Amino acid sequence: MSLIIESLTHLGAGRASDGTLVPRTLPGEEIALRADGTAQILTPSIQRVSPPCRHFKTCGGCALQHAADDFVAGWKQQVVERALHAHGLEPKFRVMHTSPSHSRRRAKFSGRRTKSGAMVGFHARASDVLVAVPDCQLVTPGMLAGVPMLEALTVIAASRRGEVALTVTDSAAGLDVLVQTDQKLTDQLRIDLAVFAQQHQLARLTWVDETVVTLRPPVQVLGSATVTPPPGAFLQATADGEAALLAAVTEIVGNAAKVVDLFAGCGTFSLPLAKTAEVLAVEGDAAMIAALDKAWRVAKGVKRVTGETRDLFRRPLEPDELKGFDVAVLDPPRAGAASQVATLAASTVNRIAMVSCNPVTFGRDVATLVEAGFAVDWVQVVDQFRWSPHVEMVASLTRA
Repeated sequence: MSLIIESLTHLGAGRASDGTLVPRTLPGEEIALRADGTAQILTPSIQRVSPPCRHFKTCGGCALQHAADDFVAGWKQQVVERALHAHGLEPKFRVMHTSPSHSRRRAKFSGRRTKSGAMVGFHARASDVLVAVPDCQLVTPGMLAGVPMLEALTVIAASRRGEVALTVTDSAAGLDVLVQTDQKLTDQLRIDLAVFAQQHQLARLTWVDETVVTLRPPVQVLGSATVTPPPGAFLQATADGEAALLAAVTEIVGNAAKVVDLFAGCGTFSLPLAKTAEVLAVEGDAAMIAALDKAWRVAKGVKRVTGETRDLFRRPLEPDELKGFDVAVLDPPRAGAASQVATLAASTVNRIAMVSCNPVTFGRDVATLVEAGFAVDWVQVVDQFRWSPHVEMVASLTRA
């Protein structure tokens, strides 16, 4: 019996006419289900293309390589449009920005020991099966070249049966590697790891919560500042996507003299915006605020940036604390910023740059601001997570 794929879910799986969910299918396709649950494409969509990565069928890292770029861009924008439409909002959308292949500068690999050495890669979809990805089309060339090093590190870090998590960030100084493992760090292991880092010219090597060695600070350039993020700290997935988000936020901020940056991280927006404005950067992670503050103090040609460590979920900035700020920038995690948005709605702030990685909480938070008298000037979708169902967006909101 054949099925017709009618739509895609928010995770990128095809939804058939009877409700069956079938990965790697597209709307309009006629399919037959094989015994293992995969689809035999009987009538392909005109939007179907050959996946650019040879690992696509086995690796679970990508969900949409079988779809044309234009289709994926349109579908991702529709996901955001539907989230806003659910609240009665239909703003103007700008042209979507998509990061190129081989641009992911941060990724979390898994490593497992084998009889002949080790395997490093990503898990298959909804599985604990590990898939090696020597020709991954997502990560930077520097990260891809580091896979043999990660395999050697896995031999050191993993037990016979367990896995290790290897968070790798590409920096101007080399690879920054965080190892998450159950193996205890001994004095001898510290010595061995320091030698290992030197041999492979790692910028920094961290074992669980201890930085074993820093040969060169793994800096990231934010505006005119150079920041050394804490090990494993949040960083925009691609430098290209970060630039697109920053351009949008900078346009919204305009010539504002005082800006509050909420969920500021290590200063993705705070430090570049300090070129023209004084900034209060608020973030719940003390280590990220410390990195931001250190970078600001040695940066040249910037105005004052004041860092504050604060849990904005439990203790958002209140309306009286927001007095005097011309613009607020928000970039919360996937949970959104319901409490902080409520106090912003009651404040005197008249312009907001809202950045989000979750269309659902984005729609909810934007609707709260619109109910308080804000208008949505425009929305731009930024796709840093190429070929995945994930999407980011930025909105310009002005109080009427």
